[in-house]
Order: sequence, then C-alpha cells, then structure tokens
Amino acid sequence: MDFQFSEEQLMIKQAARDFAMNECLPGVIERDELQKFPKDQVEKLADLGFMGMMVKPEYGGSGMDTVSYVLAMEEISKVDASVSVCMSVNNSLVCYGLQEYGTEEQKQKYLTPLAQGKKNGELYIGAFLLSEPEAGSDATSQQTTAEDKGDHYLLNGTKKLDHQW
Repeated sequence: MDFQFSEEQLMIKQAARDFAMNECLPGVIERDELQKFPKDQVEKLADLGFMGMMVKPEYGGSGMDTVSYVLAMEEISKVDASVSVCMSVNNSLVCYGLQEYGTEEQKQKYLTPLAQGKKNGELYIGAFLLSEPEAGSDATSQQTTAEDKGDHYLLNGTKKLDHQW
C-alpha cells in the first residue's frame, strides 16, 4: 500500500492551510468571544469548493476523495474551529446523507445548492439541531423523535436556544 499523499491532496492541504491563515486567523479570537457566525469565511469556503468536497460534480460538488476532505478539515480546524464545524456539518452530516440516501428530486433541490454553499447568490448551508436541555452537545443523549406518518413526519422534542442569530 502507498501511504503517500497524491500531488492533488497536497495541493488541497496547502490551499486549506493558506485559507486558514489568510481568511480565518484574522479576527478568530474576536469572532469566538462575540460568538459571531463566520459568514464571510464560510462564503469564501464555498467559493473554493470546500462546502461540497466529496459531492459528485453532477450535483455541484468538487468530487474529491475523503483524504483530501480530511486534510482540508485538519488545516482549517487548527486555526478556526467554528469555520471547520460549518464545513464539516455541511459536508458530512448533510451532503453525504442527501447524496447517499436522497431521492433525485432532493438531490437537485437541496444537494446541489448545499454542495455549492449558495442558492440564488446567498449563503446556503446545512445544519442540524443538536442542543437539547437534557443532552447539551451529546448527540447520543438526544430525545427528540421523528415519527413517519406516511406523507409527513411528526417531530416531538425540545431544543435549547441560547442565542438569537
């Protein structure tokens, strides 16, 4: 087995490092202290194709391999955890699920703009509601349920909202 990174993977790693140092590092402490969403940085990630790194090109993604994604995540995470979490959630929890399990209609409607990070010229990213009063940030302790009712889902649960964005 060859455990060397490819030239393309090394280029992705360097691009992510440059992005982290030039775009994320300036103001990272202030954004964290103010709990400010890193909108400008996430928009620039979308422009680089990093919001849909492993999504197939036919759905607006970059079609990269998992190693490239992990290298990019590592470089960005070293500098700005908030930006890297936005990138991670969009790529892994949202885009992956839609690409692997979504219908063609869902892929066209949701996956394509999510992979591009934009819809109608505006920032468009995926998210999930993690915080519950009983669970905090422990996803395995969540109690919210989604019951399939055939033509819709019935959601039951409570979410904790500390901020008004």
